[in-house]
Amino acid sequence: VQLQASGGGLVQVGGSLRLSCAASGWTFSMYNMYWFRQAPGKQRELVAGITRGGSTYYADSVKGRFTISRDNAKTTLYLQMNSLEAEDTAVYYCNAKMGSTNYWGQGTLVTVSS
Repeated sequence: VQLQASGGGLVQVGGSLRLSCAASGWTFSMYNMYWFRQAPGKQRELVAGITRGGSTYYADSVKGRFTISRDNAKTTLYLQMNSLEAEDTAVYYCNAKMGSTNYWGQGTLVTVSS
């Protein structure tokens, strides 16, 4: 069972990044998928989610700027992040949930410089 997040990096305010989360070892299409983030000194927070049926959810702070998507054939979750702000600086984690089963990726660091 593996969730491998990638795509983080250093970007300037107003820039864009696309995060990916590659899954293996389980039935990706059966799980609801989420992106969380944790900024230094803050609690982990939910950023966006996508159900196995394709319904999406966004935190108010990222609505209109971030887009979550999934490719079940590639067993990969994505987060397209546009118009990045300094407040988006955090470690981003992907999460898979089905019932009581919960998998976490290792996190990828996004740093937005002003």
